[in-house]
Parts: sequence; C-alpha cells; structure tokens
Amino acid sequence: MPARRDPGPSVKDPELYESLRDQGSSKEKAARIANAAAARGRSSVGRSGARSRDYEEWTVEDLRRRAAEIGIEGRSRMRKGELIDALRHH
Repeated sequence: MPARRDPGPSVKDPELYESLRDQGSSKEKAARIANAAAARGRSSVGRSGARSRDYEEWTVEDLRRRAAEIGIEGRSRMRKGELIDALRHH
C-alpha cells in the first residue's frame, strides 16, 4: 500500500481527497471535491452534479473554451473526442 500523501492545509477533507486521488482524479479535482464536501456535506456534493449538458452536446468551440479555463495544454490541436477525454480526465 502506498504511503499517504500530505495534501496540505488547504484540503479540508483529507480522507476524501486521498480516496479521489486513488481513483485517479487530479490533485485539483480531488481538492475541489474534498473542500466542497467539507463545506456542504458529502451527500449534498453528490446531488449537486448533472446540471450541465453532456460534453457530446457541446460545440468544439465551447469545449476549447472550457479546456482553456482549466489549463489543458494542446487544446487547439485536439479534435472533439480528444477534448472530451481531456476534460473528463483532468
């Protein structure tokens, strides 16, 4: 079993953070979810999703704009499927 990573003082729910990192989430995504869960409660964080359309319904321009917001490199050369994959696994 790998040693525990210290997420630092900015992460409010280290146990959830570690679980998300073990599942493959990025550091940023794991910290964002862990902090939201600590602030609003774990059950309410799960309910707050699914308000946006599926990425498949987005235009390529919308996908590129979202990729730029979160800092995905190489987005201007990506096709729609590659953008969707990059956004889902960031």
